[in-house]
Amino acid sequence: MSDPALGLMMLSLIIVVIMLGFPTAFTLMGLGMVFGFTAFYDPATPWFDNRVFNLIVQRTFGAMNNDVLISIPLFVLMGYVMERGALVDKMFHSVQLAFRKVPGSLAVATLIICTFWGIASGLVGAVVVLMGVIAMRPMLNAGYDTRLAAGVITAGGTLGILIPPSVMIIVYAAVAGQSVVKLYAAAMLPGFFLAFLYLVYVIGWVMINPKIAPKLPKEQTRAQVQPWVQHIADQYSPLFLVALVKALLSPGRATRSGLAHINISFGLLLRTFLMALVPLFTALVCLGAAYWYVVIHSQADNNAAAAAAVAQAAAPAAQPATVKDGVEEPPGAQVVQEPPPAAAKASKGGLEEPPGAAAPEPVAKTAKASNGGLEAPPGAAPEPVATTTKASKGGLEEPPGVGAPEPVAKTAKTSNGGLEEPPGAKGADVPPGAEESTSKRHHSTDTLQELGDGDVSEAPHTEPVPPGFYIGFWIACAMMFGLLVYYYRSFDAEQYEILNMLTRSVMPLGILTFVVLAVILFGITTATESAAVGAAGAFLMAWQSGTLNFEKTKQAVFLTAKTTSMVCWLFVGSALFSSVFAILGGQSLVERWVLSFDLTPLQFMLLSQVIIFVLGWPLEWTEIIVIFVPIFLPMLTHFGIDPILWGTMVFVNLQAAFLSPPVAMSAFYLKGVSPPHVTINQIFAGMMPYMYIVIMCLAIMYVWPGMTLWLPQYLYGA
Repeated sequence: MSDPALGLMMLSLIIVVIMLGFPTAFTLMGLGMVFGFTAFYDPATPWFDNRVFNLIVQRTFGAMNNDVLISIPLFVLMGYVMERGALVDKMFHSVQLAFRKVPGSLAVATLIICTFWGIASGLVGAVVVLMGVIAMRPMLNAGYDTRLAAGVITAGGTLGILIPPSVMIIVYAAVAGQSVVKLYAAAMLPGFFLAFLYLVYVIGWVMINPKIAPKLPKEQTRAQVQPWVQHIADQYSPLFLVALVKALLSPGRATRSGLAHINISFGLLLRTFLMALVPLFTALVCLGAAYWYVVIHSQADNNAAAAAAVAQAAAPAAQPATVKDGVEEPPGAQVVQEPPPAAAKASKGGLEEPPGAAAPEPVAKTAKASNGGLEAPPGAAPEPVATTTKASKGGLEEPPGVGAPEPVAKTAKTSNGGLEEPPGAKGADVPPGAEESTSKRHHSTDTLQELGDGDVSEAPHTEPVPPGFYIGFWIACAMMFGLLVYYYRSFDAEQYEILNMLTRSVMPLGILTFVVLAVILFGITTATESAAVGAAGAFLMAWQSGTLNFEKTKQAVFLTAKTTSMVCWLFVGSALFSSVFAILGGQSLVERWVLSFDLTPLQFMLLSQVIIFVLGWPLEWTEIIVIFVPIFLPMLTHFGIDPILWGTMVFVNLQAAFLSPPVAMSAFYLKGVSPPHVTINQIFAGMMPYMYIVIMCLAIMYVWPGMTLWLPQYLYGA
């Protein structure tokens, strides 16, 4: 059997063995060792000298030396600490009260909590189990359809593995050699867009068929108002914000409450007023931060460059400096003086000409190097143009002068250690026009940039302010103003209590998540440092709530070590498996087979995503990322597909791995905490519509790639 055939057998066996239930990491290492021993087998060498053992050590060291993987245990610890700290109960109740007027409020609240809790924790199993315990029974007791209740928990729980910070994105970045922060930025909008599609589907289904989500009784949708809050509303105004303003201006009636054990002081009134203004402060901070970053912070380099250009234009024209290996003309010269008579000037490795000639028809002068000197040719023009040459063997030779509207320096050619221009010939003795010279210079610059030599220009790399930003910003301000007016128009004492619960339960998690993502996306910290910030913040949140003790901390640390060990062993096994697969020629065989179909980029994209979608039925996302994704990565360059776009589509596609039977792990997670009468088939039926939504999201991402690539391109450039 040939080596490529062994490689394909190796790839087929890994699927069969994993489906039989063997651990993925050790199956990868075992098959890699067996087939690698066969690939390196040499009868003339001892058994233990087989090079596969050296390969095992090298790949293990390489996986453990990968800096990207350091952030995994910290993000996992952050999720487990918040999960063990039981910070979701109050959050679910407050969000449900906030959306009590929305059709299917319990399902909507469940989906929102699953989304944001998944963002904070990044753990699919933990989110599904936790929300199954908190939300499954209340939805069933309220008469919700079992399929609706199961679908929102399983689909919402899987979003945590897509929206950053996500362990799956870190694993893909390590496998594909891509930037973690760029992948985080690319996955941000598609993740929230998929959550929005889920939300539209749930609300639309409930509006079409209200029987699947009956309205809750009024006693379950009312928040308990504290007596002193009700006293302020009764004394001043039903509109609580107006009542607080009046109470601050005239606190006499508020302080004479007559309530036992309650002292309404001016400080309490001020704190209550500030709490009531939290929506306004949040809107101002979000809009102000967006304007500051786009218009002020990101344009600092552009503004400095523009100021320098203005200062340079205002300054008198300076004598052009000698430039190594090139020709330099002074920028923005308005008045050009006639140069002095022809003279030779030593210049290190380059050619320099004066800014230009003032004569209407200047004639190029030919200088010929002879025995280290300069000799003027006969018939020189009465107004010679100074030519700077480098004295070297072979010298500098220019073609005979021909009248031209604007003299342009001709490209020098190295010959015998010097600079030499070709002699005049028919069709070539006239120096090229300015357009041709400029085109060559631009082509040279573009070629360097295409080869990855960096931007040779001195312009700042910051993108300018988008043309439609100001219009969009003021539209957003108008919409935000309208929403605030609508909210505060009916802001009573009960709304204040709901706002107070939301602020105390959701705000800490929201701030922590925002800080963790912002410091990564804005380049303040690396992904590893941001993960450390998130883990520390999770400990502070759990400690402040008083729900974290030593036993729960020990459980969180143990589960973190267990999950991290699994991921690291997967990387070791994947690295060994991929190396042996490539050595046997399996990788090149698959590439030749795919390229032989002469597919278009669209056809290859569809083929790769369909294969990953089908593999998601029997396999977990970890096996797909570490085993099958590396097979497609080398072919992306051939088809001209951006690995950031392709990888983000894989992330969305792998949502189906948690929602597709028979190995839909989220379904089994939910079944373990559901009431006995809930069957696994009902859970599967509830998850199926969300698979179609995932496919629709993939189609939109391909048709509109800007949704994926705009944010990383704006933040970090092309």
